[in-house]
Amino acid sequence: MHRTLGGPGLLESVYEEALSWELQQQGLKVERQKSVPVLYKGNVLSVPLRIDLLVEGQVIIECKAVRQCNDILKRSY
Repeated sequence: MHRTLGGPGLLESVYEEALSWELQQQGLKVERQKSVPVLYKGNVLSVPLRIDLLVEGQVIIECKAVRQCNDILKRSY
């Protein structure tokens, strides 16, 4: 997908849409930009969590597009 789009430099929303399309082509149910309420000590916060992609109602994908990985990102892999 990354190579097909021409490599780095595009907005996250472009990669998100392309990934969503690819997953749907595999027969998976994908919801984009899904709002999910956040509970804090029994109260629903006024600002919901916005999930980039929710696959099959179970897997959350947060898309990030950066030109360079910092040390924190490198350690998480």
